[in-house]
Amino acid sequence: MSLKVPKANNIQLFKEGSKHLQGLEDAVLRNIQAVAELSDLVRTSFGPNGRSKLVINHLGKLFVTTDAATIIRELEVVHPAAKLLVMASQAQEQEMGDATNLVLILAGELLKKAESLLVMGLHPSDVIQGYELAGAKAQEVLTSKLKSQELEKPLTQAGLEKTLRPVLAAKQYGYEDILARLVSEAALTVMPSNTANFNVDNVRVVKILGSSLPQSRVIKGMVFNREPEGVVKQARNAKVAVFTCAIDISQTETKGTMLNFTRGEEKHMEQIYKEIADSGVKVIVAGNSVGDLALHYLDRLQIAVVKVLSKFDLRRLCRVVNATPLARLGAPTLEEMGWADIVETTEIGGDRVTVFRQDESGDSHERTRTATVLLRGATANLLDDLERAVDDGVSVLKALIKDARLVPGAGATEMALSRAVAAYGAELRGLSQHSARQYAAALEVIPRTLAENAGARDATEVLTRLRTLHDAAGGEVHGVDIEGEEDGTLDAVKHNIVDSLAAKSWALKLATEAAVAVLKVDSIIMSKPAGGPKIPQQSGSWDED
Repeated sequence: MSLKVPKANNIQLFKEGSKHLQGLEDAVLRNIQAVAELSDLVRTSFGPNGRSKLVINHLGKLFVTTDAATIIRELEVVHPAAKLLVMASQAQEQEMGDATNLVLILAGELLKKAESLLVMGLHPSDVIQGYELAGAKAQEVLTSKLKSQELEKPLTQAGLEKTLRPVLAAKQYGYEDILARLVSEAALTVMPSNTANFNVDNVRVVKILGSSLPQSRVIKGMVFNREPEGVVKQARNAKVAVFTCAIDISQTETKGTMLNFTRGEEKHMEQIYKEIADSGVKVIVAGNSVGDLALHYLDRLQIAVVKVLSKFDLRRLCRVVNATPLARLGAPTLEEMGWADIVETTEIGGDRVTVFRQDESGDSHERTRTATVLLRGATANLLDDLERAVDDGVSVLKALIKDARLVPGAGATEMALSRAVAAYGAELRGLSQHSARQYAAALEVIPRTLAENAGARDATEVLTRLRTLHDAAGGEVHGVDIEGEEDGTLDAVKHNIVDSLAAKSWALKLATEAAVAVLKVDSIIMSKPAGGPKIPQQSGSWDED
């Protein structure tokens, strides 16, 4: 006869204050609910007619944007399952620079569809298996059957504008023609002979408040939104020295004001700047403060002084002029000096700006070429949003140079994939066929969202028309007409609405992986937060206490 050992009650496995949630109700469905909430938050910002979100981050900075990458970056998402979705969209942003909202919306919809299957009694393993099979089928159809055209080679201004226009329309609807012209012009300015070496960092953006977007233009060279410090405002065929240290003496013996230099200190300073001038330097770029006495000597020696306080801009300028940044004050060697054909100061909209550029007729090296998109706008928030649109446009262009394949846009690709995956799901055996069909249904969220955000009276009616068109031969090019001039559908290729195939492929892959990762979780264990004093919540400045 065996002895029955009684089980002890209230076994404490984790430290006090820890949270442990497990099971379908507490863990899986709660995770799905959190992800769905994040997905619904950015869903209304999708497409050209997406609504803007007004976000105030933890530092009190204001953002008004439809860019999903910016929204989730500035929001502090704390739910662990929702963080998985945030990481997937950030991976898409780093890899492609576009379609981050597509990842969030599709992953959220996949989990919503999975919720109904789980409630009906399907095991998460069956749902995961079906999603993985459907995702692989969608990738196969996307790469083999849906390619409509490719980026035109060799690259031309008109060809780039045509390709970038639909991408930029999703960011700034109504301004896509102007932005496409600016991005394509800037990209072609810095495009090396081997297009695979195109560097997105060579296209900069400078924002100047005032006027309107049509007054924006591309300047060949690097532009800084300030003028030189001294009286010398321009130089030609100039050697450039870049210093990250302060252009000043470290400390005076008398520790007083600028007037309290000893005669020896003044002579020493004058000797240093005389040596710099004798080395042939005509332009000094300072990454730190510039002293008044130093500026006096440099003006006498006819050396222009430009202050650049951003370390990123300083690093980029060193690449443009081919200089080495120096941490000590003194005459640079020939290898440490850079070269600029033209350094000049111009006035744009009442603001004085400094331009560094290499003369096109010169034999300057390809890697020193740079272009600056000078944006004009009425408000700082508008300029910030325009800058994000330009950055996304340049990133998409870089992705298209790697993979030039294009697919129909306006939701046509997702609708075609939905029909193909639905047919594939009908052929599957076992319980995984149900989740494969739900995967196909989830793909329809993209054309549905486009129709809803465009103000369609009945998005379901538009989707029904699209299904009918896609079931016919050659119907995979039909998408949503956001302007709704006819029946809410259009031929996306005919209207030149195309998307990058690589961006779609990455978005599908990351959305599927994020949804599967959330479904694989059956337990949430959260340790007690670390102790320590909390930062006091206050609206004013610390100095006001």
